[in-house]
Amino acid sequence: MSHKSRLGCIVIDCKTDDLTDALVFWSGLLGLPGSIDADGKYAVIQGPGDEIRVLIQAVDHEPRVHLDIETDDKDAERDRLAALGAREVRQLKSWIVMEAPTGHRFCIVDPQRREFDDNAATWEEV
Repeated sequence: MSHKSRLGCIVIDCKTDDLTDALVFWSGLLGLPGSIDADGKYAVIQGPGDEIRVLIQAVDHEPRVHLDIETDDKDAERDRLAALGAREVRQLKSWIVMEAPTGHRFCIVDPQRREFDDNAATWEEV
């Protein structure tokens, strides 16, 4: 068996209850429009076409930037990355929070962008 994965999203974690100022800043920095979701928890900045999107999210922890790795098999991707030295931190809703050997957090998520099957790397199960 095999599975696929690729970089899906860059996530900017902001320790705030209101993403308005964060969206104004990051949208201005990138020169791209963005919008905040109805719950006020996430803001999305999307470039043209299928470019990698930037997700801004309101969090309770200290600010940081992390990557979302999209995959068609989250368990297989978790195992593959664990073999490279990452460790699972926890599972939340529909994603898995991981930590690289360098201490950086990232998430394993379902496919989010178009053309996933055509552009993702294929990994053989071991």
